[in-house]
Amino acid sequence: MGNVNKKSQQDSTTPQQLEHQDSSSSSTFTCEICIEPITLPNTKFNNNNLCTHPFCTDCIIKYIQVKLQDNVSYIKCAALDCHHYLDALSCRPKVTHQLFDKWCDVLCDSAVLELDRVYCPNRECSALVINECGGGSKLKRCVCPNCKKPFCFQCKVSWHAGYRCNEIGEIRDQNDVAFGVLSERKKWMRCPRCRHCVERAKGCSMIRCR
Repeated sequence: MGNVNKKSQQDSTTPQQLEHQDSSSSSTFTCEICIEPITLPNTKFNNNNLCTHPFCTDCIIKYIQVKLQDNVSYIKCAALDCHHYLDALSCRPKVTHQLFDKWCDVLCDSAVLELDRVYCPNRECSALVINECGGGSKLKRCVCPNCKKPFCFQCKVSWHAGYRCNEIGEIRDQNDVAFGVLSERKKWMRCPRCRHCVERAKGCSMIRCR
C-alpha cells in the first residue's frame, strides 16, 4: 500500500510544477573560480558573448583587480582553455568607476609603449613626445610641443646642431654649440676624413682633404 500511495503522489505532479522545477534548476550555476553555487542569474558574467564561462561577477571583478595591479592591459578570460580577452566596455557596468578608469590608463600606457616615443630631455619639461610619422622613420631634429625646445629624437639629448649623434661628445662648451649652430645655418659640410667643416665657394663639387 505504501508503494502504491508513493507512486500516486508522483503521478499527481502537474506539468506546471515540473516546468517550475526545471526553470529553478537552470537559474543556478557553479562559478568555476570560487566553486560556489550561484542562484541569481543576473550575477553570471557575460563577456560580450565572446565566451560564456560560468563565472560570477564578484570573482571576475577581483580577477580584473589582480591583473591591473600587475599592469596587465589585455586581460585574458579566466578559463584555462579559453583564448578570448575580456571586453573592457562590456565590463564597465559591472566594475567601479575607479577600476574602469585604471583599466583605461593601463590600456593607454600599453598602446604608447608600442609606439616610437621619447621624453623631452629638458629637465623642466620631460613631456612625452611620440613620433607620429611612424613607419620606422629616422626622425632626428624635432621640437618639443610643450617647451618648444629642439632636441634629437635619436640620441635623446638637446639638439646638437652641426654634429652627428656619435659626435656629441666633442661638444665641450658654448663655443662649440655656437659653432654647430652656425655650421648648420651655413650648411657647411664635414670632411668624412678629418671631420673639419668645409664650404665650397666655387668650382666643381670635388674637394680634396688637406
